[in-house]
Amino acid sequence: MRIAFHAPLKPPGHPVPSGDRQMARLLLRALERAGHRVEVASTLRSYDGIGDANAQQRLFAAAADERERLRRLYADEPERRPALWFSYHVYYKAPDLIGPAMARSLGIPYVVAEASRALKRLTGPWASFAEAAEAAIDEATLTLCVSERDRQAIEAHRPPGQRIATLPPFLDLPMPPPARPPVGTPPRLLTVAMMRPGDKLASYARLAEALRILSDRPWVLDVVGDGPSAAEVAALLAPFGPRIRRHGAVPPQTLAGWYADADLLLWPGLNEAFGMVYLEAQAHGTPVVAIANAGTGTVIHDGVGGRLTGPSGAEYAAAVAALLDDSVQLSALRTGARRHVEERHGLDAAAARLDGLLKETMQ
Repeated sequence: MRIAFHAPLKPPGHPVPSGDRQMARLLLRALERAGHRVEVASTLRSYDGIGDANAQQRLFAAAADERERLRRLYADEPERRPALWFSYHVYYKAPDLIGPAMARSLGIPYVVAEASRALKRLTGPWASFAEAAEAAIDEATLTLCVSERDRQAIEAHRPPGQRIATLPPFLDLPMPPPARPPVGTPPRLLTVAMMRPGDKLASYARLAEALRILSDRPWVLDVVGDGPSAAEVAALLAPFGPRIRRHGAVPPQTLAGWYADADLLLWPGLNEAFGMVYLEAQAHGTPVVAIANAGTGTVIHDGVGGRLTGPSGAEYAAAVAALLDDSVQLSALRTGARRHVEERHGLDAAAARLDGLLKETMQ
C-alpha cells in the first residue's frame, strides 16, 4: 500500500548523522522491503530543544502551511494519496503537528513508532508542544514501542481501542565479521557517540570516571564523535593524554572499520532510548559495555553480546576489566553479539513484523 512517512524530530535526509536519522532511514527501508510504496510526506522538523514559545508558534504556523500543501497535493494528484500515515519519534520536544490532522482529513489510519509520553511537560516552557504530542499519541491507531520504558508509559495512558505493539530496534546487517585474534596489546577500546549537553555529556563523564579507575591498566581508546559539547568532552578526557585518540565525526560508511578494529565498545548510555551504536558494534562482532536501563536492555542481552552494569563508574570499570582479563569470555561475546543481532534485530525480521502489524491495522 501507499504510505506517507514523517519524522518530526529529524527527517531522513537531514545532514547531521544521528541515531534518530538512521532509524528513520531504516524504517523507510523496512517498509519498502515489505513491498509498500513509501513517500516522505514532509521534511518539516518540528523540534524545539530549548523551550522557546515563539519558536513553537512559528512551527505551529509552518505545520499549518504544510498540511494545506499536502491537502492540495493529494487533491491534485490522487494517485499519491496514502492509505496509511506513519510517523516516527513523537515526543514533547518534537510533536507531530502534521500526521494526525492529515490522517483525519484523509480518513486513514495513523501509526506512530517510538512515541514518548511526558505528562509533567504539560506545564512549563514546552507546554504547548507537550499537549500537541500527547494529542497526537492519543490519535494513533497503532503505537509501536522500541523500548520497554516507552511501552510502559504508552500502556499506562493509552486511550480505549488503541493497539500497542513492540518493534525491536533493527539495522541492515553487514557481512559477517571475519575471525579476529585475541585482545591486542594494548587493548583497543572504542566510543562512538555525539557530544552534546544532557545525557550524552553525562555519559562521557561516567566513562571518564571509569577510565580513571582503569588508568593503571594498558589500553587505548578511540573516540569517534563531535558536537556542541566537544570542548567539555576534551576536558574530561585530557588527563589520559595520548591514550585517548579523538577522531571527530566520521562518515557513517567508515564506521565498520572502527568496529572491526576494536576489542570492546564502551558507552555508558545514561537514559539511552536504546542506542543504535550498540547494535552496530554487535553486528560487527564487537562486544559492548553499557549501564543497565530500560533502553540499553532493549538491544543488549547481558552475557550474550556484551555486559550490562550498575550505574556507578566503579561498576562500569569492573565489567570492562573482567572482560579484558578473560579472553575466552570475550571471544564468546564476539560470536554471541553477532548472533544476537541476526536473530532479533535484522532488517528482514523488522520488515516482516511491520508488514504484519500494518496489515492488521488496515483490516
